[in-house]
Amino acid sequence: MVRLAALAALAPAPAEAACRLALVLALDISSSVDTAEDALQRAGVAAALVAPEVQAELLRAPEPVALAVYEWSGRYQQDIVLDWRLLDSPAAIRVAAAAIAGSKRSYAEFPTAMGYGLGYAIEVFERAPTCLFRTLDVSGDGVNNDGFGPALAYRNFAFEGVTVNGLAIGGATEDDREVFDFYRDEVIRGPGAFVETAGDFEDFERAMRRKLKREVAARVYGGLARGHPGGG
Repeated sequence: MVRLAALAALAPAPAEAACRLALVLALDISSSVDTAEDALQRAGVAAALVAPEVQAELLRAPEPVALAVYEWSGRYQQDIVLDWRLLDSPAAIRVAAAAIAGSKRSYAEFPTAMGYGLGYAIEVFERAPTCLFRTLDVSGDGVNNDGFGPALAYRNFAFEGVTVNGLAIGGATEDDREVFDFYRDEVIRGPGAFVETAGDFEDFERAMRRKLKREVAARVYGGLARGHPGGG
């Protein structure tokens, strides 16, 4: 039964899917992230969502993108920042961005429990609308230092059919690569998964804008890009 369930999860979504992509953003609020850095992170996501090049990709295909955002830190410190919204118009994108920009962190004193943070994403995906693809976008400025790590999370939670990308804050230079290496070697998973880097939280908006543009671009499947005759 478990194997059959896994195969079903890997099967293509039905043609009547409500959206083309269910995208979850996971924001690091561990103790290494101070108040100013947390504000830059939330403002950066909001600004990236309304950036013209990202909006253009969000609205390019007939099927919209569904977005949810949560914050994570310690073993049991995960909370929803934005529950599922269909980004099917400029107005819907602006409302989602404003909600993220106006949100406040729930915790500030807990470590980086990456495995628990990843596992929480599956709870979020369970409430998602039916979409053709599912992507988790994890941001963070440190490596796992509490509880189990990503490998155990991927073995014990239902990540079949979920692509996990990373945004490593710090580690953008040869002199400081620990965070990037951790995201590259242990966090990202699935076909086409990638790591984006931000030099610091001041650079977060630029990195998130670049990352979102790549993640939400209409994908090619079945030989054609949905909504693009000839796949162009």
